[in-house]
Amino acid sequence: MTTPLLQLRNLRAAIGERRILHGVDLDVRPGEVHAIMGPNGAGKSTLAAALAGRPGLEVQADAARLDGTELLALAPEQRAQAGLFLGFQYPVELPGVHNLLLLRSALNAQRRARGEPEVDAYDFLKSARASARALGLGEELLQRGVNDGFSGGEKKRNEVLQLAVLQPRLALLDEIDSGLDIDALKQVAAALQGLRDGKRSFVLVTHYRRLLDLVPPDVVHVMVAGRIVASGGIELAERLEQQGYEWTTAQAEAVA
Repeated sequence: MTTPLLQLRNLRAAIGERRILHGVDLDVRPGEVHAIMGPNGAGKSTLAAALAGRPGLEVQADAARLDGTELLALAPEQRAQAGLFLGFQYPVELPGVHNLLLLRSALNAQRRARGEPEVDAYDFLKSARASARALGLGEELLQRGVNDGFSGGEKKRNEVLQLAVLQPRLALLDEIDSGLDIDALKQVAAALQGLRDGKRSFVLVTHYRRLLDLVPPDVVHVMVAGRIVASGGIELAERLEQQGYEWTTAQAEAVA
């Protein structure tokens, strides 16, 4: 069996005295798409933040490896250089920081870390414009500050543009579908499908099956009270859609 790209064993996380994750086990193999669903406060966003290296989180694990490298020993920028990408649930605005300049600077920083030459400015601009068009982002948004004055949907599509430019090994997307209308959701889903190459993996945090109908997952996980309490196929998302989370109470007690 293929070695996992992401391997988590007994991952715990807390903010001060408040424990949020109580022991998460997860294997994501190259090319796989995993969806994580669960009620508000279950720890889904905390899991993504813990892997990305969010300051203020106290994270421990028996193992937390990306392609064999222990993530918890790396600074956030080193995790990005190792191939991890986090798409934010609430992308921040950075007025005065040029969108295209940030994208090119981030890409070149990763290329330098890998010992590769910086990308040619003309080639980068051509590629970034094409990716933006595919996501329905106009040229004027590329020329503005990062997310400055963007609508909620534009901010989410800009996150996917960053993903398309940086080409990470593992993309953690925290509710990338929230705030998107039907057309924007289809554009984002098409872009994600286009980035599936058999090697790149995705972890999609979502509340809704609608994204999973467009980006079919290999595995669906249900997280409750800081633990993964069930894993399976798309039928899990269907059950949640029909029955809600009440049935997961017994599952959570069984794994506690």
